[in-house]
Order: sequence, then structure tokens, then C-alpha cells
Amino acid sequence: MIEFQWPWLLLLLPIPVILYRWLPAAANNNEAALRVPDADLFHSNTGPENTAHISSRSRLLLIWIAWALLLLAAARPVWVGDPIELPVSGRDLMLAVDLSGSMEVEDFIYQGQAINRLQATQMVAGEFIKRRIGDRLGLILFGRNAYLQTPLTFDRTTVRALLDEAVIGLAGQETAIGDAIGLAVKHLRAEDINNQVLVLLTDGANTAGEVTPLKAAELAAESGLKIYTIGIGADEMIVRSFFGRQRINPSRDLDETTLRKIAESTGGRYFRARDTDDLNQIYDLLDEIEPVSKEQKTYRPQQSIFYWPLAAALLISSILLLIRYSRGYRQ
Repeated sequence: MIEFQWPWLLLLLPIPVILYRWLPAAANNNEAALRVPDADLFHSNTGPENTAHISSRSRLLLIWIAWALLLLAAARPVWVGDPIELPVSGRDLMLAVDLSGSMEVEDFIYQGQAINRLQATQMVAGEFIKRRIGDRLGLILFGRNAYLQTPLTFDRTTVRALLDEAVIGLAGQETAIGDAIGLAVKHLRAEDINNQVLVLLTDGANTAGEVTPLKAAELAAESGLKIYTIGIGADEMIVRSFFGRQRINPSRDLDETTLRKIAESTGGRYFRARDTDDLNQIYDLLDEIEPVSKEQKTYRPQQSIFYWPLAAALLISSILLLIRYSRGYRQ
């Protein structure tokens, strides 16, 4: 079927008829430009065999048809095809990544080199994002404040790029876990889906924000948001000091109790990532989350066809111009 994007332009169709009927006719100047003693010299050019001649009524009809075709083109006709069903299945999954100052601790080892917690997260979560074909992914970055870096999208490349570009301290040095959960609830609440997932990764405890983590978890549970929490950081690390090499626990500030309660209250799970292998195993487990079935969507292919009436109008206009100049030349 054919639809018009700007159908109101078709109301202008009768304008030429109105102008022809109500405007006065142009004055006809019959004054001769050349006087000759004998008009028979020109009889050969004015006979009925002149093929360029058409009646004024036919000319007006062609002009009106050209006008109608121009209006059809301006109304933007679109050919709309039959509906095509698009099966949509997958998950709506939001990632919340901690960018507080403690994520700078280099307690992860990758290929024999020490890397900080954010680098490990970017590396492992990047591969996780790459595998989520068919899912809509979103990204929240939080520190003292929480920011929606990427709304839910099928564009996994963009989500991964924005995660790789994240910088420690970008959102502040402290940790607002509750605000990150609250932002996810606010964003996902607008989606018409019952089962939604938030994967929250942090290495500390809630030290900032307006909403406590457990209160935010209650709001998440009421909204049907399932939260998987990941506590990141090694249990043991050797550092050099004035007194020599010492063993310390770089994750002593990690609030595992709260993270576990957040996950349990929303029907999720708590994971502990002490190294990159743990992170990989956790994301492999998250890959087993059951997909969310969504309603069938339909798509109707559209093709613009304004160029057909436009070409016809230009063709008629060209014919009228040729006839006019041909008559002028013969006369």
C-alpha cells in the first residue's frame, strides 16, 4: 500500500483551477512586429500540418496534471510492504562498574604483569559484553556519584568502547553503591519487561550517596530487578615498605555482607573475584542466565517513491516548454 508522510499538501490541488477561474486573463497584444506587403510569403509555416500546435484547453490540462504530480512528490509517498515478524529474545542486562579510587590497586596478575582492578574488569567484562549477542546492554559508572553511561542498546561495540574508556576517579573517589542501584531501577522501570538483571561490580563499601544499598535493593526487588553482585580484589598482596616486604589484605574494606544481602534480597547471587580466573568463571556463570522472552515485534519495510511523480511532472513540463518554443520559432 501507499502512504503519504505529508498528505496535507494534497489540499493544494485545486489552486490552478481557482486561479484560472477568478484571476483576469492576461492582455492579448496583437500589434504586429513586422509589416509586409504580401502575407502569402508565410503561408508555408502556418498550415494545419504544424505538429507543435495543441489547443489551449489541452495545454491547461497538462499544466494541471504536472502540478498534481509535483504535489504528489512533495507529499512524500512511501510504499509500505507487508508486515514482517521479528522474533526478539534475549536479556536486558545492566552493568554497574565501580570507578572509585580503590580500583587503582594493582592486585591482579595478567600474563605475568600486575594490573589494577579496573583494567582486569575492563578486560574480562569486555569479553563478556562481546558474547552477549541478542541482548540489550547498558552501562552505569559510579564512584561518589552514579552516571548512566549507556542506556539499554543492542550496540555491544559502543558499550564495550565506553567501558574501556572509563577512568578511575571519573565519578569521584568514594563509592555510592545505593545510588548506582537506584539509577538502574529508575532506568529499567521504563522497560516493559518482568525479568531484568543488574550486574554490580565493586571493591569496597558504600561510603557516599543518598540511598543506602539495602534500601535500593528493596526498590529493586519491588521492580522485579535481579541483582548479581561481584566483590573484586585479592585477599593477599605483598607490598614493599620502609620495614621491608609485607603481606596485607587489599580487600579489607570490601563489604561482602551487604553485597550478599543485596543479591539475596533480589533473587540474585553474590560472587567473589580474587583474580582474573575468578572473574572469567563468574562471567561464564552469568552467561547461563535464562533469556527473557519478549513480545513479537513487527516490521513493515518502507520505500520512498516520490521520484516517480516528480519525474513525470518534469517530463510534462519539458514537453510544454518544447511546444512553446517550437511554436514561437515557427511563428
